[in-house]
Amino acid sequence: MADIRSYQGTAPELGERVFVDRTAVVIGDVSIGDDSSVWPLAVVRGDMHHIRIGARTSVQDGAVLHITHASDYNPGGYPLEIGDDVTIGHQAMLHGCRVGNRVLIGMKSMIMDGAVVEDEVIVAAGAVVTPGKVLESGHLYVGSPAKKARPITDKERSFFTYGAGNYVRLKDKHLAEGYDQA
Repeated sequence: MADIRSYQGTAPELGERVFVDRTAVVIGDVSIGDDSSVWPLAVVRGDMHHIRIGARTSVQDGAVLHITHASDYNPGGYPLEIGDDVTIGHQAMLHGCRVGNRVLIGMKSMIMDGAVVEDEVIVAAGAVVTPGKVLESGHLYVGSPAKKARPITDKERSFFTYGAGNYVRLKDKHLAEGYDQA
């Protein structure tokens, strides 16, 4: 059974055909869109602000998704907002940032508070997106700190929906095997 739990009276909301692995943790003010998936050992922790995850988005193994609470040091805080058709790689960390649609976030990358990743961006494996940085649509970003490397190719652009669809098919196979997550 997946660890999906309320926090202070707010329960996560899961869309249609969402898959949450039994070893994943989803807490609090979290909304996950239709056909999305949360894989083994991922943590989605909306305990002090909200997390919104769009449709056909995969949160892969060991990823950590969190927020920044509002305080005197950070008025308003930073929620975490993720669009549709996003692939979040293994062990990536997203913290209080905004991610657009059709984005690939590489393995072990980190996107920090207030950063914005526009639509159709690739964040390379291991990249570190510093607080408040804006990643422009249509580019590959690499390194620590992340820097614009080059425009993405047409083949890479087509991979966004292919990759998202591949994870939709995979989670459907898990659900078809009678996986009980409730």
